[in-house]
Amino acid sequence: MSKDKPWGGRFCQPTNKFVEEFTASIDFDKRLYSQDIRGSIAHARMLGKQGIIQKEDVEKIVEGLQGILSEIEAGRFDFSIALEDIHMNIESKLSGKIGEAGKRLHTGRSRNDQVALDIRLYLKDEIIEVSSYIDMLINSLLTQAESNIDLIMPGYTHLQTAQPILFSHHMLAYIEMFKRDKSRMKDCLERMDQLPLGAGALAGTTFPIDREFVAEELGFASVTRNSLDSVSDRDFAIEFISAASIIMMHLSRLSEELILWSTSEFKFIELSDGFCTGSSIMPQKKNPDVPELVRGKTGRVYGNLIGLLTVMKGLPLAYNKDMQEDKEPIFDSVDTVKGSLKIFADMIREMKVNPDRMRQGAAKGFSTATDVADYLVRKGLPFRDAHEIVGKAVAYSLSNNKDLPELTIEEWHSFSDKIEQDIYDSITLEASVNARKAIGGTAKECVKREIERIKAGR
Repeated sequence: MSKDKPWGGRFCQPTNKFVEEFTASIDFDKRLYSQDIRGSIAHARMLGKQGIIQKEDVEKIVEGLQGILSEIEAGRFDFSIALEDIHMNIESKLSGKIGEAGKRLHTGRSRNDQVALDIRLYLKDEIIEVSSYIDMLINSLLTQAESNIDLIMPGYTHLQTAQPILFSHHMLAYIEMFKRDKSRMKDCLERMDQLPLGAGALAGTTFPIDREFVAEELGFASVTRNSLDSVSDRDFAIEFISAASIIMMHLSRLSEELILWSTSEFKFIELSDGFCTGSSIMPQKKNPDVPELVRGKTGRVYGNLIGLLTVMKGLPLAYNKDMQEDKEPIFDSVDTVKGSLKIFADMIREMKVNPDRMRQGAAKGFSTATDVADYLVRKGLPFRDAHEIVGKAVAYSLSNNKDLPELTIEEWHSFSDKIEQDIYDSITLEASVNARKAIGGTAKECVKREIERIKAGR
């Protein structure tokens, strides 16, 4: 019967059974049990400190909640759909264990500010863990960069051979992406680091609560400043999923390259057998399932972001039941991004590279053509004139099935009398790579400097 529920005093008829099941959130929000209990213990201690409830009741509440925590972690807690959510399941169990004192716990708070607290506590914990997984992946990429510091590969634009680069430089590019991801997580954490408890249902509470005390107990930097916003704000959740979406986008781009590089056409890398599967019909196949699956899961996190934005876009202040739909996209995004980062960190660490194939790829496609243009500029030609000369040399080479380093000095002279024998020293792969010494360039000395900077945490 509705009247048996904590909110049932106003109701005369029982809740429709299907409505009860449809509106309940306990199947997914039970994972907030630890945060809910932490918040309730801090709230109870504050109520006791302020003289709102008796110290004896506080002791019973804290002991009872700690016992419930042990029961849940031991798998001995029976969650009830009839009690709707994690908050009412724990509160009902507490009252059953310690009696009247348990019923005093909810003094001065609402489920509205309680759930806002739980979600913030949960995401604060998870952001720290996500950031640690980002560090794991950065370390794996850094290991590959250091182990292959001299390896030259083709760099691409439009997926066409552009210029030779160091493989280590390519790995460092992804490190830059994931460093930004970690920075976004830090920014997100700073903005959500405010205690919403004390906002009540929407207007605050008549009890003389001490919100700063609760914030300090729970490790929040400050308290929220508007009760309406406190219970209706989910910006922090949207921001987290947005940051998670960008992480997944970066993982998806890396996935695409790993998939291409592991094909028989490229053969730049080989993924460990532990991260691949075979075919049920083609015995020769080794499929890069992990990067393919992560590439697919990216859309899943994007969908969570769009879903939560859509839930929130038309809601009036303050709390509305629609907001119950925030938890599943949050939980799914957390699980997906953590799993993807962890498996990528392990996979990248075990990845093997093929130096010969990468170098062969870098030597094709006229990858040092820009170096010839730069050579002519240093000889006094305007860059646009140099660009045209090299373009003609490339066209000639294509017609004669040659690459630029294979042209004779006489053939070079047919394009420009400024080209001398030293042209051959300028268009080797090593010369091309190591000439790019400006900050951020692919020269070995730049890459080594960046590796040291990353290792120093700068």
